[in-house]
Amino acid sequence: MQRCGVAEVSVALDSEEVTLILFLRDSQDPEADRLRKLAEEKGITVRESSKMDMWRMARVNDGNNPPSILALVGRQPDSSVGQVLSSGGLCWLLDGARYPVNIGFTIRTAEVSGAQAVFVDGSLNHTEKKAARRASMKAHRFMPVHWVDGKILVEMAKEAGFRIISIEDTGNLGPWEEDLTGNVILVVGGERDGISELILEESDSVIRVPMSGFVPSYNLQAPMAVVAAEALRQRNSEA
Repeated sequence: MQRCGVAEVSVALDSEEVTLILFLRDSQDPEADRLRKLAEEKGITVRESSKMDMWRMARVNDGNNPPSILALVGRQPDSSVGQVLSSGGLCWLLDGARYPVNIGFTIRTAEVSGAQAVFVDGSLNHTEKKAARRASMKAHRFMPVHWVDGKILVEMAKEAGFRIISIEDTGNLGPWEEDLTGNVILVVGGERDGISELILEESDSVIRVPMSGFVPSYNLQAPMAVVAAEALRQRNSEA
């Protein structure tokens, strides 16, 4: 979803759906500046970013010098819940998550692995939500993140044709045994109570990540990362 540097961004502006441009603040690159102006003429959101931010976000860097311009394609970061569901794809629901850092890490994992959106059912105040966004490396800039009632979201998703696949230790299948392609909501539970019974009952499938140690559970991010990587593998081979 990232187009990195002048050459890739130039092609993307001609032939792809570019939804966001990151531009290196104080850049002296005339070609990058031309592309920035072209994006603005097309009505594409352009955001200036620091050298450090561009370096951290860029897929390819030339030593300490990040590219002057990056583009996001194929995903609308400001899409509403309805728009996300009408577009289809793979989304994540965090059901009952409580800790900002854990939520931030899962948002980042979802974005990196190509998810269309993350939905969070969790009672966080403004300060805690801000901390979650910071822990995600501000990945919410590149993907819709919505705070929702999980049960209502599941109902909406099923009406829109999504399958609901929950990740819980009561599951009978491994991630590699389940079809993770198509329109899917993947559900992970909160740190204390896991996935609610109501959502488990509405799930089309429940999968589990194997464990063999004394401690009876992974932290929130670990099974999500395993399933995200498997979903990416399946969906890439599908394409």
